[in-house]
Amino acid sequence: MSGRTGAHSVVEPSPLTRRIAGALVICYALIAIVPLLWIFVTGFKTPPDSIAYPPKMMFTPSLEGYVNLFTTRSRQSPEYMASLPPAETWYDRLARSRNMVIAGPSKYGQRFVNSLVVAFGSTILAVSLGTLTAYAFSRFRVPLADDLMFFILSTRMMPPIAVAIPIYLMYRSLGLSDTWLGMILLYTAVNVSLAVWLMKGFIDEIPREYEEAALIDGYTRLQAFYKVVLPQAATGIAATAIFCLIFAWNEYAFAALLTSGNAQTAPPFIPTIIGEGGLDWPAVAAGASLFLLPIVVFTVILRKHLLRGITFGAVRK
Repeated sequence: MSGRTGAHSVVEPSPLTRRIAGALVICYALIAIVPLLWIFVTGFKTPPDSIAYPPKMMFTPSLEGYVNLFTTRSRQSPEYMASLPPAETWYDRLARSRNMVIAGPSKYGQRFVNSLVVAFGSTILAVSLGTLTAYAFSRFRVPLADDLMFFILSTRMMPPIAVAIPIYLMYRSLGLSDTWLGMILLYTAVNVSLAVWLMKGFIDEIPREYEEAALIDGYTRLQAFYKVVLPQAATGIAATAIFCLIFAWNEYAFAALLTSGNAQTAPPFIPTIIGEGGLDWPAVAAGASLFLLPIVVFTVILRKHLLRGITFGAVRK
């Protein structure tokens, strides 16, 4: 008998399988990236080019969308425009080319800052509480632990619209409507269930012997958790933080219902960017492009931890 065999390894894929998988990944990447590229490109079009049909693939780039995003403008008569002194800045000249004058800054900058504070604040709080809770469920004997874990998970199953009115009435009574604190607490309550379930899986994979050795060396339980468990769970914390941040960063329903001014975030504000005669699509696209940057940068920085966190514990010896 020949030493050759027709069997394939269950670990190493065949060349044909690799080519098919690569083609599928490329197709998926193109499908996912094309809309994002279209939004980015639209931010550098003029309003007429953004609504041209058929769509313009070749156009002269313009920063009008970003100027309109960060400023408020008013349309004036040709006589009034002629009476004005020469424009001092390039964005003034750009606005005057449309028979408009810049009246002042827009509210997008403040809405963007609100998104940063609320999203990162709730993520830090949710991951911290989730890590502590997961450690307790993983290391101690908690009565009705399985039932409590299912109850925590069930809060994630409930659609937000089902509790929107009660939360609105409660926030109005407590004075938490349109405040950073109210939005941070709400997003934390939504995200903490996800953080508990993810972190429990990571902490379960950390051998108890590490902590027992630290306790024998004289560490307290809190010191062992801080100096032994947390460094081992850093990958899981990073992965959990990314998922929590994505939810808090993109959330629209609660932000539209509970905020209107002081604490309004970018998602409900971007659709309200109204231009002359309809939506100012370049400004909307510019706002969406800038809104993507923090979450992309945060994910890229932690991409190695995210990949390791998703596959953590998948292969057991």
